[in-house]
Amino acid sequence: MNNPHSVGRRAFLKCCAAGSLGLYPALSLAAQVNGGHPLAPKPTHFPPKAKNLIIVFLQGGVSHVDTFDYKPKLQADHTKRVHGRTLRDENDKPFFLIRSPFEFNRYGKSGLWISELFPHLGQLADELCVIRTLHSDILEHFQATLQMHTGSATVPMPSLGSWLSYGLGTFNVNLPPYVVLVEHMPYAGAQNWDCNFLPPLHQGVKVVPGKEPIPDLRSPAKSVTLQELEQIMLRDVNELHAKERPHDLNLRARTQSFETARGMMREAPQVFDLSKETDKTLETYGVKRGDNQSFAWQCLIARRLVENGVRVVELIDTGSSNNWDSHGNMQDHRPKALRVDKAVAAMIRDLKQRGLLQETLVAICTEFGRTPWGDTPNDKGRNHYIKAFSCLLAGAGVKGGMAYGETDQYGMDIMRDPCHVHDYHATILHLMGIDHTKLTYRYAGRDFRLTDVHGHVLQKILA
Repeated sequence: MNNPHSVGRRAFLKCCAAGSLGLYPALSLAAQVNGGHPLAPKPTHFPPKAKNLIIVFLQGGVSHVDTFDYKPKLQADHTKRVHGRTLRDENDKPFFLIRSPFEFNRYGKSGLWISELFPHLGQLADELCVIRTLHSDILEHFQATLQMHTGSATVPMPSLGSWLSYGLGTFNVNLPPYVVLVEHMPYAGAQNWDCNFLPPLHQGVKVVPGKEPIPDLRSPAKSVTLQELEQIMLRDVNELHAKERPHDLNLRARTQSFETARGMMREAPQVFDLSKETDKTLETYGVKRGDNQSFAWQCLIARRLVENGVRVVELIDTGSSNNWDSHGNMQDHRPKALRVDKAVAAMIRDLKQRGLLQETLVAICTEFGRTPWGDTPNDKGRNHYIKAFSCLLAGAGVKGGMAYGETDQYGMDIMRDPCHVHDYHATILHLMGIDHTKLTYRYAGRDFRLTDVHGHVLQKILA
């Protein structure tokens, strides 16, 4: 049914244009109408510990027994035969234990065991919560990566970042609520930051490190003051148009994309401009002047995005090739760790120094771990392993300097406090002020949620 008091977009524009000298006041008045924004901050279920989330995703499968889950018995029992199964085995069969080639040390007052691969993160041990009992459902990269991002290993679903955008809104409508820094496409591609059936405006925005991370941001206009008022007026008219078509989510998303693009033209160039960062800051991260692509640059940009009101930022290390998937030789972990360790530690330290870590949650994760064994006594690499692996949390609302859960003496089986991917997601949502059982979206006759019908908050890690 049509609203008898509604005004068509063409009629509204003609009316404003007829005012000539009165155009400016008309636009100013129009800017105040329907001032609500679909991405405005929303109330949480309870007071949040964290307002922002930075995800560092290490693609390929980081070996837990070579990084954050020290196993002296694995070292001692090198080449001993054990039973397990690899990627496509239907039944258990004998394998040979393979010791870690990396030295472990205790760090911080907490004495967390961390390997030589991460000396810089080791210096921040008392800020880190190492979850040693992650486990997931499918052993392939594609499905495991999808599950870590969406909670589903089989059917593509909305991503964690999209759920947070939908549930919380954002602090700065001139920038996307969910930004993904991705130098190379990961397994499962853009499905990892897709909004799926959620309204399209919650889609993650991909930023490709390089000379022009977001193309065509520079406005050719010398003055945009009048243009801004016109855009606000158009937004309001389009909003009225969209209200008469409430089921057309693409219409709302298309309108919102224009507004976000306009805001990005004004603010994003400043966010990606590191010229005002001090030499000391750049050196701490490992960024050289003129660098616009390294992982260190991405970590610094992540801090600047959060600083400027972006709700969720994800950094994806490497992509679907030349990643942490060390089947042939665990020494391949060394250059990968060298690429990320200093930069991630610098980002955490920088957030803390600026008072941002108390409201920012940092999640460092991978899609699965690696087997403590090999096919032969001489194997140097490890295969995929989903029964136990390690991920980290740091920052707002998390107890630092602790290890959650325990695996057995070889890192094969979980002995205490398991943490499924759904639990990891439920805990992140909880820290952001969201009850994971109440953040739902009605689609195809069913209420969907990130954690499906599962998930428990890891109460022991909450500060």
